[in-house]
Amino acid sequence: MHSTAAIEQFAGKGAARAARRRLKGGGGVDARPRWWNYGLLAVILAISFFPLYYALLLASSDAGTIARNPIPSLIPQGNLFSNIGEVIGSDINFWAAMVNSILVATVTSISVVFFATLAGFAFSKL
Repeated sequence: MHSTAAIEQFAGKGAARAARRRLKGGGGVDARPRWWNYGLLAVILAISFFPLYYALLLASSDAGTIARNPIPSLIPQGNLFSNIGEVIGSDINFWAAMVNSILVATVTSISVVFFATLAGFAFSKL
């Protein structure tokens, strides 16, 4: 006697159909990702990286070019490293600001993970 027959006998035809479907290895849904899944991921990735690329474009331009045209060309210009050198070498105190940003980001991330863990524990006990 097959197990689905016993399930049908005691639990009904619907339960037997579900058991046969489970034995076949799936619920009828193809688990392989389709081409549009990868297309959607590519679009989301492009949208996510655009602000970083735009910052790179602005960092490679000089102030006059940015003032004339706030939307720069899509190819970075050649004076990126000289602009970075000016920022690091100026009296802005770049490294103190960088350490402050890293400290704030680290403390914020740790506190979010901590409180999310507490909330997850509380929700699991509901």
